[in-house]
Amino acid sequence: MSVLPEGSKSDVDIEDLSKMLPKDVRLMVRNKTLPAGTATSGISKGYTQANMAIVHKSVAEDLEKFCHANRGPLPLIFRSQPGEYAAPGISQYDSDIRTDVPMYCVMEDGVKTKEVADLMEYAKEMEDMCSFYLGCSFTFDKALMEAGVPLRNLEQKTLNVSMYQTNVRCYPVGVFDCTQVMSMKPIPVDKIETAYQVTHPMEDVHGAPAHIGDPAMIGIDDVLTADLGSSIKFHDGDVPVFWSCGVTGRTALSTAKLSLAFTHRPGSMYISDTPANTGDSSSNQDKAKVVALRDKPFFASVTAQSVLNKVHELESCVQEDPGCRGIASLHIKGELIKSALSLSHASSVVITTGFPCIKDKIPPYENDGLSGTVALATMLQAQGKDVTIVVDTKWEQLMRDILTDLVTKGIIEKTVDVTSFPPPNKEPTLETAVEFLKGKDELHPKFDHLVAIERIGRASDKTWRTMKGRNVSSQVSHIDLLFEAAKDMTYVSTTGIGDGGNELGMGKVKDKVIENIDLGSEIACEVAADYLLTAGVSDWGGFALSMAACLVSLCPIHDRYLRKAVGYPLQNKDKLFQVLPSVEKQEAMLAVLKEER
Repeated sequence: MSVLPEGSKSDVDIEDLSKMLPKDVRLMVRNKTLPAGTATSGISKGYTQANMAIVHKSVAEDLEKFCHANRGPLPLIFRSQPGEYAAPGISQYDSDIRTDVPMYCVMEDGVKTKEVADLMEYAKEMEDMCSFYLGCSFTFDKALMEAGVPLRNLEQKTLNVSMYQTNVRCYPVGVFDCTQVMSMKPIPVDKIETAYQVTHPMEDVHGAPAHIGDPAMIGIDDVLTADLGSSIKFHDGDVPVFWSCGVTGRTALSTAKLSLAFTHRPGSMYISDTPANTGDSSSNQDKAKVVALRDKPFFASVTAQSVLNKVHELESCVQEDPGCRGIASLHIKGELIKSALSLSHASSVVITTGFPCIKDKIPPYENDGLSGTVALATMLQAQGKDVTIVVDTKWEQLMRDILTDLVTKGIIEKTVDVTSFPPPNKEPTLETAVEFLKGKDELHPKFDHLVAIERIGRASDKTWRTMKGRNVSSQVSHIDLLFEAAKDMTYVSTTGIGDGGNELGMGKVKDKVIENIDLGSEIACEVAADYLLTAGVSDWGGFALSMAACLVSLCPIHDRYLRKAVGYPLQNKDKLFQVLPSVEKQEAMLAVLKEER
């Protein structure tokens, strides 16, 4: 009997095996005419393949609950009764789980002790064991190729894929508590959305990708070196795309430290007689859309077409220009959805506001920006995010008083943390800004998204100016430095919202401000944001971002992607609707601002 080492290339004629019926391949495995350990990607194309987990009946109920709670990595397609070796739910022809997998791993007290070509020596023990058949992503190889998505592992005659132990924790049940294993396919950047849409309906074999791009975000240090399976070579323009993987089952068995359990060798699957259920990926009603958020390293998020359409409508609504400033020339289409998606992935958000343009008044700040700030802050709080409002030192106490008053009057449910920059006894330098944003490491900054709403921005001559060109630098703290520091921090994103061209973040369209806005060369902000929303009134932009954040978080497609296909939906619709901005809230807030003045 020949045995293939894990991750090795196969001499098997994949063209012949790809056309064989599963029952014939299973017979080859059983009779040992197929080399033990053969990876099954590309074999019996169009049929459902399964990862295996075989456990004692005493923990079977918990394992089933664990599978249902973590459907992405562990899509349960059939569970046997104790001592049942066929799989009548998925295979209509001769099948024996003790012999029909190319290679098995024997787990004792949570440790893999050996690999075997069959389980017949454990026939007695298996009388009290249940077999769990978990859908495998090899199943959708054919659908991907038919859609024009290249599969590098098959091109390189490596029948296995790359698999990695990630830092994504599964939802725990009983003794089963582990992090998720993901498989990876290098996908050309222009084929990622196709790959997502093809696999999205195929939930019984892991469904759509759980992560697109940047491997470090899921705890992978070196994507070129697989933890399991084969290391696949990338082509220019390829992006690592990760799917939940059924090898998570082996990790679950390992951490549970069961006295005896069995799994398949990663990549060597059970092939069932059930045709792959490709679902319906042709409907546009709720088609998944991939949105790139960062280029280096590449990272993308997803949402539904229906949500994308609504957010684009919101973006158009706030473009009305009541001040006739010519802001249409500053608009960048599609920035609202990018900002909303980026905020959804954030955990700790800074919002800054404040434009000191009113002469002979204390405080000198206009009202615009504050309502939008509060609307966005309360929406993000309702989603479970930490929110801090950062203002000029002179305005810090006043902002706290305003928020306390809003809580007292029932306009918002709870207050928001407020601080100023630079911190007390610190100089306004780039180093101070970096220190302000830093967390425990590069991947986990203290704040991972900064939003500026009607926040005055620094001009090229290092002054801060109103739309009329008046220099108000003496009233301003150097909050721009936070945005400048974020430019060199991969995991800190920034959003700017403005209505004239001199607001923080407008450096992204500085040339257009100079060209199209009165006094543009004098007032244009030089500091850019990653995402820029131009609105007729900046508060409108804050309201729009709050509503877009709500739409995105309630989107089932995005919710699944955000939680990496494990656990249960994150948000409560009623809770989020309660904090949406409204005319009544805006009127009540303006009344509070009038009192404070």
